[in-house]
Amino acid sequence: MIGMTILQPLVALMAWTMVMWLWMYVTRIPAMSRAKIDTANLTGGTGKDLDGVVPDKVQWKAHNYNHLHEAPTLFYAVGLVLALIGQGDGMNALIAWIYVGLRVIHSLVQVTANKVMVRFVLFALSSLVLIALIIHAGMAVFEMA
Repeated sequence: MIGMTILQPLVALMAWTMVMWLWMYVTRIPAMSRAKIDTANLTGGTGKDLDGVVPDKVQWKAHNYNHLHEAPTLFYAVGLVLALIGQGDGMNALIAWIYVGLRVIHSLVQVTANKVMVRFVLFALSSLVLIALIIHAGMAVFEMA
């Protein structure tokens, strides 16, 4: 299973995303109930229509859950590419774990204090880490061609 170590951080971030999904619903459903939102007649929307209706701290969990479906999709793709070409061990696996750590810290900041500048720095760092993985994958794939 050469190059497959990188699958561990991929699965870890998937699991973290589901932790955020659970945290979102454990806080959001009771908040909607307290706000007397008639969910039986609620239609459409992205959940942002609950902004200002349920407390911000509740919405932060939903916002973060959505964020975990944005840039991390590239992470999953590059991780799979690196695993498929046998380049998912060593430095690439370490970089992937760093990405996961930064995304988890970003989540925790967003769902608790939600300090925008702290989130921005964490997002920027995680993006640089993701760029490094993409460069490594690109170098390996285009060397193979």
